[in-house]
Amino acid sequence: MWGVWLSVPDSVGRNLVDPATPVARPRAVVFGCAGLEVTPDEAAFFHEADPLGFILFRRNCDSRDQMRRLVDDLRASVGRPDAPVLIDQEGGRVARMRPPHWPAHPPMGVFGALAARDAEAGREAAQEAAWINGRLLAHMLAEVGITVDCAPVCDVPVEGAHDIIGDRAFSRDPALVIALARATADGLLAGGVLPVVKHIPGHGRAFADSHAELPVVEADRATLEATDFAPFRALADLPLAMVAHVVLKAIDPTAPASTSAIVVREVVRGPSIGFGGLLFSDDLSMNALQGDPRARAEAVLAAGMDVVLHCNGDLAEMRSLVDAVPVLSGAAAERWARAEAMRHAPEPADIAALTTRLAELLGTAQA
Repeated sequence: MWGVWLSVPDSVGRNLVDPATPVARPRAVVFGCAGLEVTPDEAAFFHEADPLGFILFRRNCDSRDQMRRLVDDLRASVGRPDAPVLIDQEGGRVARMRPPHWPAHPPMGVFGALAARDAEAGREAAQEAAWINGRLLAHMLAEVGITVDCAPVCDVPVEGAHDIIGDRAFSRDPALVIALARATADGLLAGGVLPVVKHIPGHGRAFADSHAELPVVEADRATLEATDFAPFRALADLPLAMVAHVVLKAIDPTAPASTSAIVVREVVRGPSIGFGGLLFSDDLSMNALQGDPRARAEAVLAAGMDVVLHCNGDLAEMRSLVDAVPVLSGAAAERWARAEAMRHAPEPADIAALTTRLAELLGTAQA
């Protein structure tokens, strides 16, 4: 068990978390904002609410200079220059930062397809490509001050499942998902960005889109253990995870994982996966959940989420739920401190050379 005080030396011998200073305890929520800049009303609300951090979407991303100002202003609103700023920058369909200002990155399924070309050489090439891709994503995010990427996707799709995951997943082979997700996470960490494994304990078997409705997974417990849970179990040492709004009928037929204390206790935190890092809920705005924003926040926190994720930037909704969200619990604050202790300045990298090498591996290099 980690203590209340954390002291982890960085590369030059300083302490990332001073043992004489208590772990920070902002409110256990991450908020979005409405547009390309922080409005006065948003700034005043964030100052009073003191959320742990913020998350950006396509509506917030126009140019490098604009994003850097936005990130700085969000952090200034809470008076914490280290407040986390998250984004979903997976590549493919799920990319908030897009051309022409930023390079396009492939969906994660491309790396699984590369591995499938050759039993041994293809897998090695795919792992190298996935690491490089993670490192390049981190470079792009770090340039504008983003410190957390909601990736990699560790779901294992099955035949006939809803395409909401689809090529966002690396493969239908859990072992390959593990290898490529690990490489991607390592690349992100090398670039100074924290990865978020998602969607724990698994969204790949869902036959509905949780943005629109509540998926119910019918698979038995043994099948889930062998496939869906396997990548998350193998990556349980990573610092952050996002919990799916998906019902696992074999474990708790009455509630999605994100609002199920049974799933969190028995699967996510329990022996099935054993994840010890910080848990974000998936977005409260998704239609898989019932009730108003406040009721949804209360439900995910009661189930064992460490941090509520509210993404749509609707200020009225944020105001309606904020009083239902307490400050980070002691355990959550320790988990967040452990995550931050894993984040460091980007390791030196030749970005142009890595970009060229990735294109070579993927067969997209121009002659």
